[in-house]
Amino acid sequence: MARTDLQQRRAWVQAGFFALFVLAPVLDILRIDLTRGHAVLLGMDWTLGIDEFVAGRAGVGAALGNLLWRGFLPLFGGAGLLLWVAWRYGRLYCGWLCPHFSVVELINDLMRRAIGRPSLWDRHPVPRLQPDGTLLHVSRWFWLPTLLAVAGFAFIWAVVLLSYLLPPTQVYGNLISGTLTRNQAIFLGVATALFSVEFLLARHLFCRFACAVGLFQSLAWMSNDKAMVVGFDVRRADTCRACNNACDNACPMRLKPRTLKRKMFTCTECAACVSACDQVQGDATSGLLRWVAGSDALPVITGRAAKAAPTTHPPTKRCAAAARARTSGGTVSVRGER
Repeated sequence: MARTDLQQRRAWVQAGFFALFVLAPVLDILRIDLTRGHAVLLGMDWTLGIDEFVAGRAGVGAALGNLLWRGFLPLFGGAGLLLWVAWRYGRLYCGWLCPHFSVVELINDLMRRAIGRPSLWDRHPVPRLQPDGTLLHVSRWFWLPTLLAVAGFAFIWAVVLLSYLLPPTQVYGNLISGTLTRNQAIFLGVATALFSVEFLLARHLFCRFACAVGLFQSLAWMSNDKAMVVGFDVRRADTCRACNNACDNACPMRLKPRTLKRKMFTCTECAACVSACDQVQGDATSGLLRWVAGSDALPVITGRAAKAAPTTHPPTKRCAAAARARTSGGTVSVRGER
């Protein structure tokens, strides 16, 4: 499926951050060197500054000041910034930066081509007709690149994580020369196996239920009723039909965007659903799904249209049918919709 401009920009941002994730320890941007017993930040040794206190050459006040400045302030300051962004804009880090989520989406795409479903746990295949009008060609031969991607990214993740803990020159040097130590080989073997299982079987489950970074972002986002969220324009619900639920099928987290915010707890703000809707509807009627914030986000919380100039509303599964029923004076039953 062809990417929209928005999704192409997001892909470049993800690729850039993944490269930063891999190169950060190599370039001494950030890592924890277990052999030296402290962190390295922007090429400088970053310690807690309590060595002088332990040696008896500094007082308690100086030690507490160093702990505050070098430990608590960077840690809680960074966490606070992340939560503030999530409180206002949702899980932007997950959808636009997270190196794990970028792997999740890549494997989703490969698995669609291999079995017609983005996950082994999905019961129904996605429609062959894609939002951009192309046909999805499913072939069992795509299991080969899928499994290679799973194993390859699992190994990359294992090596990169080890380089955050040990000197990267040592890790990559031993790896290239085939002289890994016993502990390094055990770490890489176990980590690669665990990541392979997770990428193949439980990548969505990890993002939704096991990732602490994602969980706290979601909690911060849910606490703000006026935070940015994907909203549905119910006034044009009658045009939301015959698209095979393109927005639902496009969601990497397997959510249903045309619903209440509490049911989109793990939304990553990737806007894949928005792009899919725009592709299906075309320029003339685009915008059925779009990001909204402030008072326009309240209908997504309450499930009721705004009193004045309503713009968005999260419909139920019968959104399009209900709109047609209101105009015809009858009732419509929708079946088979996911």
